[in-house]
Order: sequence, then structure tokens, then C-alpha cells
Amino acid sequence: MDEQLSIRSFPRAIVHFDGDAFFASVEQMLNYKLKGKPVVTGKERNIAASMSYEAKRMGVTRGMTVQEIKKVCPQAIILPSDYETYSIFARRMYEIVRMFTPDVEEYSIDECFADITGLKTHYKMSYEEIALMIKKELELRLGVTFGVGLAPNKVLAKVGSKWQKPAGFTVIPAKDAHIFLKELPIGKIWGIGSSTSVFLHKLGIRSALDFALKPLSWLEYHKLSKPYKEIWYEMRGEYVKKLVTETNDEVGSIIKSRTFTPATSNRQFVFSQLSKNIENACIKARRHGVLIRAISFYLKTQDFRYKGMDIELPVATCSPVEIVNVVSKYFNQVYSAGEKYRASGITLRSLIDQGSMSLDLFGESHRAQNSGKIFETIDTLNHKYGKHTVFLGSSFTAMVEKQHQGDRGDVPIRKNHLFLGESARKRLDIPFLGKAH
Repeated sequence: MDEQLSIRSFPRAIVHFDGDAFFASVEQMLNYKLKGKPVVTGKERNIAASMSYEAKRMGVTRGMTVQEIKKVCPQAIILPSDYETYSIFARRMYEIVRMFTPDVEEYSIDECFADITGLKTHYKMSYEEIALMIKKELELRLGVTFGVGLAPNKVLAKVGSKWQKPAGFTVIPAKDAHIFLKELPIGKIWGIGSSTSVFLHKLGIRSALDFALKPLSWLEYHKLSKPYKEIWYEMRGEYVKKLVTETNDEVGSIIKSRTFTPATSNRQFVFSQLSKNIENACIKARRHGVLIRAISFYLKTQDFRYKGMDIELPVATCSPVEIVNVVSKYFNQVYSAGEKYRASGITLRSLIDQGSMSLDLFGESHRAQNSGKIFETIDTLNHKYGKHTVFLGSSFTAMVEKQHQGDRGDVPIRKNHLFLGESARKRLDIPFLGKAH
């Protein structure tokens, strides 16, 4: 390797934390009965989204259909994904890492980067010891193992975190980068997609080291763009790809969707599923302290065609009552009688902080605020007694008629469940399409 690859071992000290089989591991952590068993998430989409290492050893791979999973691993426990819970674990992951360094990039729901450069004096530890300390804290607090890579930049840190899976810890000093790159196919490098990998193969590039050893003039001759030049620099030990540490606490949009199987043409059921999605989305909006000024809703047919509508709300709100009322006025423009549907979804858009809401002449904003306060009380009850203990009458059918066994949020009606019935619906002006059977 040339001298440029033999610069200081850690001009920067960048750590990459990568949750091992994160979704499946969270499920195992939350339910001790799943420990050591082949767990697969993604049942709601009929494909494997995440697999525990027990499932991987049995031959389950990402993207397999449920039918394929059952063939290679009949004992697999296939669960619908619970992205809300996974997101909570992700937030905890970021918070734990920030206990040790403020320089954290929230890269995805199961991974993040951290810059620990210069912290050796503060902790009186080596960079390796600091990274291990954070790894141990993550695994202790979350009950999930992490692959961790320590390197002088993000690309090499990513190589390190995936080098030993699961629960591995790999240190890649700049001077030793060639040892790791020699063993790594070029397509395994972060940022090198399949099409680029095929292109590089045609140019004789097989390993990551083949690429790193090429001169800059070679990249320019073959017209490789800036992102690939940045990867090339980092493979040679330089620090080019900066951490994006700014976090935007404002919620840009909130999306809730639900797939139901088998597909159905039952209008009441389809509307009820959409109503339930609206309730769940509004719960999240209230949790973030935001109001909604616009929405988009859609229905997906059995043959995967989408039809939906964008709607501006008359007044900003976080009340599902207001939104269900608006959606009910336009629902028949999207729904076609006799058509079979397999999913519905809602997107809350144009979100603003609750404190920035302006008053209107006719008191609509005041009414919306009062409705929002009612649902804050309902949130308290649901937090105390369980999610969906109290729910809208328009969501009743979705709650009772489970179309997907074991689906998240679909709970049997218990004695302590309350739903807003006819008198309450009239008082709050909630649409209710037909009687629940």
C-alpha cells in the first residue's frame, strides 16, 4: 500500500454502531419466549424484513415470502413489524451514545455514527476502550447486541461494524486498512450499489483494495462522480464524509398504513381501517406537540394499484375526529364499490407547533383545540389501561374483525374497552358508516 494509506492510524476516531438483526432482536428482547428461536418480522407485507440469527442459520433471507420461509424453516415465528416500537429503541440508542459524545449522526433506525476524536484525555482511555464502553452500555440498556467498527472515517467504520457479526468489535487503523479491503468484494463497500459494482467489475475491479489503489486520474478518466471519489478517499484512510450531527426535532410528516389480508370489498371495514390509521397518526402528532394542516389518504387494491387524495384542512388540528370527518366527505371519490382492497394509509402533512396556531374569526380553531384536549385525556387513559382502550366508533370494525391474525394494534374487545358510541359521535360529529356486526 502506498504512503498515503499509511498515514496516522486515527486522524479522526469514528465509530459505527449497527444493531444485530435489530427488529427481530427487539422482538426477542420484549418477549423472553422468543429468545433463541427463529424470529422473522414482516408478516404484514408477506416478506421477511428482519431475521434473528437463529432464522438466518436455518436459511431465511431478507425478502423471502412467508411461504418460502415456512419451507426452509417450518418452526419460524413470523411477526408483523412494529415500527413504532423499533423507533423507540432507535431513539434510546441515539440518546445512550450521546451520553458519551455529542457528535452523533442518526443514520438509520438501527445504526448511527459517533465521533469520539479527542476524548481519550477526558475518559483517560484509548479510543478502542471508549468504543467498547459505549457498546457495552448499549447492549446492557437495550438488551440488543451491536456490531461496532472503529476507524478514521465513516466508510471504514462501516466495514468494521459488519466484519464480525453478531456482537463484533473491529478496529481498523488507517495504516491497516489494506488488510481489510483486500478481503472485501467492491460491492460490499457502503455506497457502492449493484450497478456501480457491475461497472467496476468490467474495469477489472474485484476487491475494495483494487479500487483504493487506483490513482485519482483513473477515477477521473472513467468519469466517476464526487460520491465515489469520497468513498475512494476514505478507503485510503482520509476523513472526507462528515458526520451529519444536526437533528431536526420538527416532525416533517407522519405516516400510518395497514395491510389487511385477505383483501376485501367491504366498505365499512376499509373505512374503519383508515379511521384506525388516522387515530394512530394523531396519537403520534399529539405526542410530538404538532398540529396538522393537510393530509393525504390512499387505498391500495388487491392488484397493488393506489388511489388517493390530498386535502387541505380548514383548520390546523391534532384531533382524529376532525380528520375522519374530512376524509368521510371525500372517501367515495377514492373507494370503488366491488373493488377489493388490501391496504389503507394516511399521511399527516404541513405540521406546525401547537403554540403557533392562530385564532380564526368563526371559532373553528377554538373548537379544534377543545377536541384536541379531549383526545389528550383519552391518550392518558390509553397510556394507563393499554393502547386503544378508548377508540372512535368509526374504528370499531377494524378493532373487532381482525383480518390479519396477530397484527399490531388489532386487539380483541375487552370489558374495559370503551368506544365512542352513537351519542358521543353525534356530540363530536363523528361519522359512523353502518352498524358493526
